[in-house]
Amino acid sequence: MALFLVQHGISAPKDVDPEKGLSELGVDETNTIAPVAKGYGIPVAAIVHSGKKRAEQTAQIYHKALGLKNPMEAISGINPLDDVRIFAAGIDPGANLMVVGHMPFMEKLVSYLTTGSEETRVYQFQNSGIVCLDAGQGENREPDWFIKWTLNPNIA
Repeated sequence: MALFLVQHGISAPKDVDPEKGLSELGVDETNTIAPVAKGYGIPVAAIVHSGKKRAEQTAQIYHKALGLKNPMEAISGINPLDDVRIFAAGIDPGANLMVVGHMPFMEKLVSYLTTGSEETRVYQFQNSGIVCLDAGQGENREPDWFIKWTLNPNIA
């Protein structure tokens, strides 16, 4: 039972790419970290992304590296300013889903799931990095989320 959250790779400036796709560095960092995730055997069953070019490109790199058969899917509700409570209410803790999205949504989602408050900052994402959340059963059989591990392209 896990939820894998990924901030998209570093994007190109708008004057270079109006759709803000991945920069060369963003592609390189994602191509570096995705095979490491594969090497650890993380059990991702499916990947969803926001539909924005940089998130889709990041998801494609992870999808290929992890050798997933299920197609990726663009979903709504995970854009930078979307309400994390709405998304959180629909999470299946047993789905082993990877979500590729944006700041501040991703950080607020981690905060909300682990503390109940989206304003309590508990983790700072790195572009292309993964935060793995796991859930035990809390009171009323609701998921009790915690950060299980993180994997990032840079340690500094």
